[in-house]
Amino acid sequence: MTNETDRAETAPPDPEEARPGEAAAPAEDGGAGEAPAERDYEAELAALNDRLLRTLAESENQRRRHRREREETARYAIAGFARDMLGVADNLRRALEALPDGAAEGDEALKSAIDGVALTERELEGAFARHGVEKIDPEGRKFDHNLHEAMFELPTADAAPGTVVQVVEAGYVIGDRLLRAARVGIAKAPPEPPPD
Repeated sequence: MTNETDRAETAPPDPEEARPGEAAAPAEDGGAGEAPAERDYEAELAALNDRLLRTLAESENQRRRHRREREETARYAIAGFARDMLGVADNLRRALEALPDGAAEGDEALKSAIDGVALTERELEGAFARHGVEKIDPEGRKFDHNLHEAMFELPTADAAPGTVVQVVEAGYVIGDRLLRAARVGIAKAPPEPPPD
């Protein structure tokens, strides 16, 4: 009895038996055992391929989003500074408009000062234009609540109701964003005369 158990313990392992930690060898029954394993590999490969494609698409979307954000930051970075400079532009315009016609005639010093203010205004407008800041000139156009702020209505028969007839303060945009709405007066239909 001891001889049989000793022989069983010392017998060389059967190559067909699975060793610990190794997968069992597929059964050789005409390939019927291999088909499920192949299907699992194909499904896993398809799932991994799908994940890879989704990851690549997400990466490309992030790259595009970051590029767009960088471009917008570069385009609109000066918006706060430009908004602050609008008051300077307004004051230069008011200074020129406050002068009566012919005020500089015969006075070279005053003429030089006026020319200096006008030159400074043109230089500021040029700087605005170089950085994409554009003035809104709505006079004679239909009132647009996205770009204009109505300050008052003016009864007139010279313009269609809802048309901008007076600009109190110019508006400005940077790119497609509004920096400041134009403050305007809009036309309204004149009152009907009372019946006799």
